[in-house]
Amino acid sequence: MSATTTAAAAPKKPFYRVLYVQVLVAIVLGVIVGWLWPEFGKNEWIKALGDGFVKLIKMVIAPVIFCTVVSGIAHVSEVKKVGRVAVKALIYFEIVSTFALALGLIVGNFIQPGAGFQGQSNAAAVANYAKQASEMKSVDFVLHIIPDTVVGAFAQGEILQVLLFSILFGIALMSLGERGHTMRAFIDDAAHAIFGVIAIVVKAAPIGAFGAMAFTIGRYGPQALGNLAGLIATFYLTALTFVVVVLGIIARIAGFSIFKFLKFIKDELLIVLGTSSSESALPQMMEKLERLGCSKPVVGLVVPTGYSFNLDGTNIYMTLATLFIAQAMNVHLSFGEQITILVVAMLTSKGASGITGAGFITLAGTLAAVRPELVPGMAIVLGIDKFMSECRALTNLCGNGVACVIVAWWEGELDRDKLRAALDQDIDPSDIEVAVTTG
Repeated sequence: MSATTTAAAAPKKPFYRVLYVQVLVAIVLGVIVGWLWPEFGKNEWIKALGDGFVKLIKMVIAPVIFCTVVSGIAHVSEVKKVGRVAVKALIYFEIVSTFALALGLIVGNFIQPGAGFQGQSNAAAVANYAKQASEMKSVDFVLHIIPDTVVGAFAQGEILQVLLFSILFGIALMSLGERGHTMRAFIDDAAHAIFGVIAIVVKAAPIGAFGAMAFTIGRYGPQALGNLAGLIATFYLTALTFVVVVLGIIARIAGFSIFKFLKFIKDELLIVLGTSSSESALPQMMEKLERLGCSKPVVGLVVPTGYSFNLDGTNIYMTLATLFIAQAMNVHLSFGEQITILVVAMLTSKGASGITGAGFITLAGTLAAVRPELVPGMAIVLGIDKFMSECRALTNLCGNGVACVIVAWWEGELDRDKLRAALDQDIDPSDIEVAVTTG
């Protein structure tokens, strides 16, 4: 009741204070400045605006991964039948995530949205990064995942090292049971604080988007927009294909229609579309999944855990954007390197959550872990990342919803009668009388 009252009482923001509008305006201004005044757009201080925002994002990568992964694993112990459900959920997450990552690679290689991008990277910097990468053997790469010290992993921002420690810490915290309640609560609160930091950081997104777009157009010319628009269209079509075909086939195997399911969660999809974050629809999504016939224990485990371990939209984005950046920077990626990207992306994506910009964060981690010379190329896609985050969040939400129904069906805790009845009716998530009867 209080949440509804608060939401109703909250004054509507003027349109010029909405981040989405600010970013759109910044992108347009960046294009105009880079097109009409290319020399100004290529100024190092303009470039620094985009680079500075990327550094701000990279600053919070390690704490975000630690808090989200540890919290996700530690809270597993609070769910009934956790062992069996968790194993089934993780198996499903990994299988479907692999399909999403592979789809991004296949589409990226087939369409090649970055081919012909009119721009060159810093040759000296690329040569230096390439030399460092060539000196690291496969065994060195595996050993590098293990940090010399935990503090060193966080201080140096080593993504895979932080991820490894987070997984081990989460498992250890889970085994403590009630004795670990204080620590779990602390990490949950810390996660909220980190999300607050990110909320502050993303306020600089318009500035970063302006700088990145002005520099990109100023240096590469207006024709660069054609490639960027191509990447956006390619990503949206790939995500739509994944939802309709891959998730559609999975849903049909379980005995329900993906189109009816999408209609059932249309309110949550609209909320996510407006916020660019699948986290904003989490409470309503859990309520609707219970009304769909999934048992409370399964909903309580699969949905929150899926926010860190089952990010289909983010997975598609990471492999597709990585190939785009490589193609735009004329960096050839062999088949073996692309498989390595798939494996590493499968790991780094586990540190993402439903917050705005998480896909950009995990992309930075993937590039830094696999081909560091591609990291500067993130400035190319920074200006359009807001458009990409919309689709990432929507795909993530659809993927987690279907995952919950599938795991409940697999576990034998899906009420088929409620499933059929619910898919044929509309449920208003803002209806208080309906909400209080859930469960």
